Amino acid sequence: MHEPETPEAASSEDEQARLGDTPAERAGIQRRTLRTLMGGIVPGGAAMSSAYSSAAILGEELTSNQLLGGIAASGLTTGAAITAIPLARLMARRGRRIGIAGGYAVAGLGALVCLLAAQVGWYPLLVLGMLSVGMGYASNMAARFASADLAEEPGSAIGMLIWASTFGSVLGPLLGFGPLRSLATLVGLHELAGPYLLSVLLFGIAALVVHLFLRPDPLVVAGGLGNVEERESLRSFIRPIAGSSDGRLAVGSMVVGHVVMVGIMTMMPLHMRSGGHELQVIGAMISLHIVGMYAFSPIVGRLVDRLGPHRLIVVGSLLLAVGADVAAHDEAHQSLSAFVGMFIVGIGWSCGLIASSALLVRTFDGPNRVGIQGLADMCMTTGGASAGIVAGLVLEVSTFPVLGHGAAVVGALPAAAVLIRWLSKRRMARAL
Repeated sequence: MHEPETPEAASSEDEQARLGDTPAERAGIQRRTLRTLMGGIVPGGAAMSSAYSSAAILGEELTSNQLLGGIAASGLTTGAAITAIPLARLMARRGRRIGIAGGYAVAGLGALVCLLAAQVGWYPLLVLGMLSVGMGYASNMAARFASADLAEEPGSAIGMLIWASTFGSVLGPLLGFGPLRSLATLVGLHELAGPYLLSVLLFGIAALVVHLFLRPDPLVVAGGLGNVEERESLRSFIRPIAGSSDGRLAVGSMVVGHVVMVGIMTMMPLHMRSGGHELQVIGAMISLHIVGMYAFSPIVGRLVDRLGPHRLIVVGSLLLAVGADVAAHDEAHQSLSAFVGMFIVGIGWSCGLIASSALLVRTFDGPNRVGIQGLADMCMTTGGASAGIVAGLVLEVSTFPVLGHGAAVVGALPAAAVLIRWLSKRRMARAL
């Protein structure tokens, strides 16, 4: 059971809820919410990408093992999966502001632990730190649903927020592997402590921005706060998804997109480094991939609202398959296929995530919606974490092309699911 609300907290929530009584007020709060979330997600995204891009390399360097390097990097998605439901419960009780800002603060502490791991050369510290950084990832994911709490067109709102991630997420690896790596070396730190030094600073900024300026809380204005029972909540989140074909499609598409993206992205830096590529080249590849993930999000969001989420789920699925197949043809000493393939994978991930998130927002409402969103994110990030581990195993016993071709097959599954549903509906219509 959660602690009872104080009269002051309840009064504050009532006051915030009354601010959205008219459509004009709600529209104004929505604009302010979107600006604030953008102000938090830019440094938050940069912090996350800086930490993630160096985790596999640092993990391999500390252990001389590619599989352990992949496990360290997958700590990001594992941590996000572990914290998605607790974060959703916290937001359902206290609002988006407390949950998202708190997640960024915990992630900043995790980045500090990773920095210590680089300095002392102790691998378990790196894994522990990346698990905590994963809560920053969970906060970034929760922010996209916060952007849609008051939105008339959820696809466009989610797309705009994901687009804002472009700036921070592209700059993260470039700054972490560039100036911050040089700065770390200059002051006597391990060169891979530099990306984590950047992450500590930027997660702190993200937490402050959201904590200070996400007022009024969009979830409070939308009337989405509720009493979430610890024992009953998970079952109450699972049942609606399991009983809805759109719910299953949305969550399945999110999982597939993350599996393909994380599985390929976790191992690509190690594959390229085995071919003699410099860290700057690897950082540029990661940045281009992130451009694909985020830069076209406003366009994708509008298409979701205009054409419907189902069509964009199909587009995203096919792009994931094509991108993974292109990346599979990359030789370790070459880079063109890596750059092109990972860019396409990024666009496919964007289409699938925005369309699936919008479909989830449209399908589920009521007091359990935040928990359902948290469960969807938990499934997505669990799939990503598992993909990072499996990808490491595949690379240990086989080759990168095998990994890429396998990811292409997985990427095509949501498109196949939509096609099967469409054919089934046509047969039923003809039978009638």
